[in-house]
Amino acid sequence: MLGATVMFAISSALSKWQVAEYSFIEVLFFRAIASLATCAVLILPRTGFKVLRTNRMGDHLGRSATQAAAQSLIIIAFGLMPLAGAVAINFSSPLFATLFAAIWLKEKVGLARAAALGAGFLGVMLVAAPGADSFRLGAMFAIANAVLFGSVTAAVRGMTTTESTETLTMYQMIFLTLFFTLALPFAFAWPSLSDTGALVANGAINAVGQYWWTRALSLAPASAVGPFYYFMLVWSAALGFFFWGDVPTLALLGGSAIVVGSGLFLLWHETSKKPLPVDESL
Repeated sequence: MLGATVMFAISSALSKWQVAEYSFIEVLFFRAIASLATCAVLILPRTGFKVLRTNRMGDHLGRSATQAAAQSLIIIAFGLMPLAGAVAINFSSPLFATLFAAIWLKEKVGLARAAALGAGFLGVMLVAAPGADSFRLGAMFAIANAVLFGSVTAAVRGMTTTESTETLTMYQMIFLTLFFTLALPFAFAWPSLSDTGALVANGAINAVGQYWWTRALSLAPASAVGPFYYFMLVWSAALGFFFWGDVPTLALLGGSAIVVGSGLFLLWHETSKKPLPVDESL
């Protein structure tokens, strides 16, 4: 999980750098196609093409379309605000996932969940409020991403009853590549050779992070490895300071602490009710 957070932070930093030169569509196209190739290499030798068997093609399509919109929003946010601020707001997605799960999956909210949701939204407001107009605009894109990503998380939770992790991952990468390929002609500029390598590397790094994240959850309960995911904020803040001179403000630090604390409480609350199954075959 720690390795995954390093990969995600590096991919986010590369995306922030690349979106300053190229459209977010082009950045996401290269990331999607490189991620698809990397995931295919990691998954297909073990599963073969039977991993693509599904009776829920419409659900995969809808989930991936929402994912494409969410990724577009966070890449735009990276270009408008400090990296750590966008990542901190993105950490509020579990709060929105809980909210959507209550609406769509009819899961009970309860007092503890409601308190965590309220505190988490307060933390988001602290992170999003300060700064110049571009910061606030970037924060709005980051919040919209968190909302959409939360809905994706809730949808995936409902799909895991019939779909494997490998099937979910492969269809996500296939449809994301398709969506951004269709949009590419509207916002394409020929990258230099070195930039092409960096764009492809971004996708490969992101895919390795996705694979390691999934692998971590297959080797240990979410309650054991989930908290380490928040180390991505540490790496993002360090990269933001090193490359862009972004110094974390008190509002960012305080808001981030509240958002992370709320997410950790929700994780503890959910996993303490019943143990999560672990795949003993891995």
